[in-house]
Amino acid sequence: MDLVLFIGLQGSGKSSFFRERFAATHVHVSKDLWPNARKREARQRRLIAEALARGDSVVVDNTNPLVEDRAPLIAIGQERGARVVGYVFESDLETCLARNAGRVGRARVSDKAIHITYRKLRWPSYAEGFNALFHVRARPEGGFDVREWREGDESERVRRPDA
Repeated sequence: MDLVLFIGLQGSGKSSFFRERFAATHVHVSKDLWPNARKREARQRRLIAEALARGDSVVVDNTNPLVEDRAPLIAIGQERGARVVGYVFESDLETCLARNAGRVGRARVSDKAIHITYRKLRWPSYAEGFNALFHVRARPEGGFDVREWREGDESERVRRPDA
């Protein structure tokens, strides 16, 4: 049983990656599914805990930019005995803005929101409690390249946001 956390900007390919790799096997939890709900954080945590209690693997499809955003989710996974896995999405700002511009309706977020997430984004570390970490890059022709994440090589593998 896995708890999978996606980490990356809006428009970096997280939801497409979920559909391609996890839709048939994992429960999908995303705050985007209830944009007007009150207490979205509490709802997200409850849905994750309930799925893991049933023995279901879960994907948390949100930006999860900060250690503080990830910590309570990792704690839930650890408490339920799940393997905690992070997928870090290549987050080139200009590419994400361009992908977002092609979205329609509620799928499109404001450019300001992407810029805010970009400034906040901090890459994960195994020290946070992850059992495995991977780097994901969306291919221009479609599909994804996935590589194991190694501590200390963020600047080589991912365009690191300004710290």
